[in-house]
Amino acid sequence: MDNQNFVALMGTKGGPAIRPGSTMPTSSLIYLNDSLFVVDCGLGVTRGLVDQNFDLKSLANIIISHLHSDHYLELGPLIHTAWTAGLKQPVTVWGPEGLQNYWDAFCLSMKADIDIRIEDEGRPDLRELITINIMSEGAFLTQGGVEVAAKRNIHPPLVDSFAFSFRSEQHHVVFSADTAYMPELADFAKGADLLIHEAMLEPALKALCERVGNGDDRLMEHLLRSHTKAQDAGRIAHLAGVKALALHHLIPSDDPNFTIQDWQAAIEPYYQGQVYIATDGMRIDLP
Repeated sequence: MDNQNFVALMGTKGGPAIRPGSTMPTSSLIYLNDSLFVVDCGLGVTRGLVDQNFDLKSLANIIISHLHSDHYLELGPLIHTAWTAGLKQPVTVWGPEGLQNYWDAFCLSMKADIDIRIEDEGRPDLRELITINIMSEGAFLTQGGVEVAAKRNIHPPLVDSFAFSFRSEQHHVVFSADTAYMPELADFAKGADLLIHEAMLEPALKALCERVGNGDDRLMEHLLRSHTKAQDAGRIAHLAGVKALALHHLIPSDDPNFTIQDWQAAIEPYYQGQVYIATDGMRIDLP
């Protein structure tokens, strides 16, 4: 990694499904003050990190916003792959209640492989390197002069779902994670250099639900009550007075009938600052 502070949006689609030509589920990397944080581990996070020139054996801090599969499906495989690539330092994972159950079950499912690699290859015990910490609201981690804080957002039916603030002396970056429209998030993100906010393109939702095909009316109901329309993400950015807004976790990100111009048109009436429409691998350098 160079010395430039940045955020990399490695997987940028909302939801767990992938199709030919689609982007990958949610994962991000933030680099501040020489400290690296992986935020969410949807399918593809390992490849996304390598594509950012990230050395997997330097993995140290992982933060999971909530227990929907597009945010933690590849947590275990990421850690295991880092271990096979040379990881020998401790890794701390922060996330909601229930994450320990996932990790224990992953280790059990991979017990034969882990045990034989310890015996046959002399590796340290992967299970002893990993600590799962359950987070709640407020500051929960300080690393290299960066304070990380969580705020519970609105993502029913889940209760333990969190937005995150990363703050150093020079920079402030906020992730909304998955949330319904939440005006009070503007205070959490006040004056941030970058607000990374999930976004949903309302005119494309009907076609999305039809394309999924194996749900019923409850899928649309979930989207409308648990996620934020693009224009409302713009409202939050305006209220917060952020320097830049990145639309992330795009719903949908892979419908060829809707383009970047549609997303921009949805935002423009509400926020006039710098806007990024996320694409997989997008790197946003911080000033």
